[in-house]
Amino acid sequence: MDMFYGALPEIFSKAKSLRSNSTQTENLIWVLVKDRFNNFKFRRQHPMGPYIADFYCHKLKLVIELDGKHHFENETQRAYDIQRDADMKNWGITVLRYSNHTNPQNILKDIEDIINKYRPSPWP
Repeated sequence: MDMFYGALPEIFSKAKSLRSNSTQTENLIWVLVKDRFNNFKFRRQHPMGPYIADFYCHKLKLVIELDGKHHFENETQRAYDIQRDADMKNWGITVLRYSNHTNPQNILKDIEDIINKYRPSPWP
């Protein structure tokens, strides 16, 4: 399956709009990963089927989501996120979700942990 998982043109259009309206936290994480973080390419506001991932690394099959408080307080949104994560898991994708208030260094450490599982150390 391609890296867009059959996303339709309207999803691409919405993703483009979201890229120009990123949150402060999304902008900060983007600055940290956009130049091939540990030699892995990340995309922001990446279309995937009916969804848009905040950040996606196709080689790692990794999605990073940064959630505002409505993701935690709104039951409808929470149910949507659970279904979305399940769909992505069925596609073989790992989804890491964080609050917008998470320390960016903690996010980077988790990404590094995924990279180390993908590319184990040459040392025994």
